[in-house]
Amino acid sequence: MLKIGILGGGQLGRMLLQAAANYPVETFVMENDADCPAAHLCNHFRKGDIKDFDAVYAFGKGLDAITIEIESVNTDALEKLEAEGIKVYPKPAVIKTIRNKILQKQFYKENEIPTSDFIVTQTLDELKNHIGYLPAVHKIGVGGYDGRGVQVIKTTADIEKGFDAPSILEKMVTIKKEIAQIVAVNEKRETALYPPVDMVFDPDLNLLDYQVSPADLPEKTLWKVEAISLAVVKALKSPGIFAVELFVDDKDDVYVNETAPRVHNSGHHTIEANYSSQFDMLWRVMLGYPLGNTEHIVPAAIVNILGAEGFTGEVNYEGLNEVLQIENAFVHIYGKKQTKPGRKMGHITILSKEKQELIHQANRIKNTLRVTSHQSNQPQK
Repeated sequence: MLKIGILGGGQLGRMLLQAAANYPVETFVMENDADCPAAHLCNHFRKGDIKDFDAVYAFGKGLDAITIEIESVNTDALEKLEAEGIKVYPKPAVIKTIRNKILQKQFYKENEIPTSDFIVTQTLDELKNHIGYLPAVHKIGVGGYDGRGVQVIKTTADIEKGFDAPSILEKMVTIKKEIAQIVAVNEKRETALYPPVDMVFDPDLNLLDYQVSPADLPEKTLWKVEAISLAVVKALKSPGIFAVELFVDDKDDVYVNETAPRVHNSGHHTIEANYSSQFDMLWRVMLGYPLGNTEHIVPAAIVNILGAEGFTGEVNYEGLNEVLQIENAFVHIYGKKQTKPGRKMGHITILSKEKQELIHQANRIKNTLRVTSHQSNQPQK
């Protein structure tokens, strides 16, 4: 039985472990928080810092393979483990490239993958030299996550919102649709593509609000999305699961926005809506089994369950009973004990053959379920 470790114990690790129960594998998780969502589902839990060289190296030393659920891991330790024969999914070189948005954009350019034009800036003062490039989006090179580290700079008045650190200034694209395409790659470099999904973002939090699968795309645009996503993954030269996020503009041209080298929020619906979920697929890749069937069984939508504004503390789910009464709605609570504004606390997948029904139920759930705490941050009147 293979021993496989996961660096990070959040919701992605939790759902990976739920899928691992179907396979002959001994699972290990390392995370700083002993109460993290994945801690009680693995065979072996180790408390430790996934950014620390010694901790990561010691954790991986006795394993057959290791994967990640977040990019902010110690890649030097992973490279040493890889050199010693331990398989790492994805390869440490890929994590290094993708987690630095400057290197990621340069990677697209070097491999002739369509992406929006960009300029690298080192300081906030340097950003002021590129007023003629506006409107644009400023993205911090390292450390941005879940919408943090991204600022829209439309006019000179917005310049001060930029980052005084190495960043990229991306020319703004007129976006008609935002699409996510998940691709699996095995050791033989065989690939499997999931049907792409339409992503709808919360403009305030810059987080995924809800999504619909499969995406409603003209055939030629679908071909572009699939071809460009495959080009990204093949250029990375690593087995694993990759979520390629793309823009479709008003001319139906397709551009890569970002890539995640792991299971991803945009693929959570695959647990119920596809024959082989993204989590099942990653185990197949790591255990050397045939790639799974990515076809969707029935169209789906996902609503993220986010911590409500004004509440920090022990979590309370308002309206959960009402949501559980909705037919073909599947609730996933991540087991996080503490909520805070915008924190991902769970997701709900809705299944229906009717797209309008999916959107209707997604909006109904958003208006019914509220994540609060017994302790409010709201000022007392």
